[in-house]
Amino acid sequence: MRAGICDMVAIAHIINATLVVPKLDKKSYWQDSSNFSDVFDEDHFINALANDVKVIKKLPKEIGSSMKAVKYFKSWSGMDYYQEEIASMWADYKVIRAAKTDSRLANNNLPPDIQKLRCRACYEALRFAPQIEAMGKLLVDRMRSYGPYISLHLRYEKDMLAFSGCTHDLSPDEANELKMIREANDNWKVKDIDPREQRSKGFCPLTPKEAAIFLSALGYPSNTPIYIAAGEIYGGDSHMGDLQSRYPMLMRKETLASFEELEPFTNHLSQLAALDYIVSVESDVFMPTYSGNMARAVEGHRRFLGHRRTISPDRKALVRLFDKIEQGKLKEGKYLSDHVIESHRKRQGSPRKRKGPISGTKGTDRFRSEEAFYVNPLPDCLCQGQSQNLNTSIITS
Repeated sequence: MRAGICDMVAIAHIINATLVVPKLDKKSYWQDSSNFSDVFDEDHFINALANDVKVIKKLPKEIGSSMKAVKYFKSWSGMDYYQEEIASMWADYKVIRAAKTDSRLANNNLPPDIQKLRCRACYEALRFAPQIEAMGKLLVDRMRSYGPYISLHLRYEKDMLAFSGCTHDLSPDEANELKMIREANDNWKVKDIDPREQRSKGFCPLTPKEAAIFLSALGYPSNTPIYIAAGEIYGGDSHMGDLQSRYPMLMRKETLASFEELEPFTNHLSQLAALDYIVSVESDVFMPTYSGNMARAVEGHRRFLGHRRTISPDRKALVRLFDKIEQGKLKEGKYLSDHVIESHRKRQGSPRKRKGPISGTKGTDRFRSEEAFYVNPLPDCLCQGQSQNLNTSIITS
């Protein structure tokens, strides 16, 4: 959502358009009725971008339907596409509606002013609504009362597992339920998935048990406060036992705040996700168990704020270790810890330039293989004199 909105800001600037405050998707899996102003500070968004793009709340009534066009912008497009093909549409239309907003703008090879605008939009203009900001700050303060904390983006929810086809450690009934959900969702094109192959390639989120083993191997002690940034965990307590036993100080929104405090956000999953986003951005350590949209957005935001530590598990390599532990061929201890620490020494959010495409890839696959702009806005949006990396040690004590 954040990436799509900010790219539309940049595109509006490129084609010299007025931007109408975006309408949020209300038909997705989450069925959230929230409007833009429910999630984001609308007036701040408009005012913060005033020198770059004119933003209005609604279309003028005098614009008729014959003056409107619906356009699917090509993915990962550059300046020429928008300045020529899209801008030429103004000759026939007064309004262009972007039917899709995900990955419509190239990650690289754009003018510096466009890249900087994307960052201004994402990290300055796109502020959460006041009630979300206030509640998020309250949750952060309550987490900090327990000491430095880890935000664990535990992507072990029903929709994630159904979409990815990942069933490791699940019962046959649970695996079948997830398969039925996937087959019933018309928006998910891949139906026949081999869960073992998915996991072996590193395409599955870490299970709560695997996340616990990984954190222990990195050296985080059992009294480390951990915030669970997630929706409802699939299977509930039945799959959280190992993590809970190793790290008893597990916190969630529901344990940090009262029912009355959270009630305004209940049944609005985008707003609840925004609270998790705030607590994750402000955490001492952020660790996603899967590199999904929110994980990538939080990682990029933390880089922008001074390369705050973000641990990116090498899931493909870890699966082999977890399987050896499960088979009794490897024990937890110094050898495992040394191996995990060394293999993740450069996977903790330290400063580096954005990764380009994988060698040999072409066309759409080439763009898809690039590191997304909002995952790592370096060097486009970070000044050379910005504060030194705050990411100093991987072990807590």
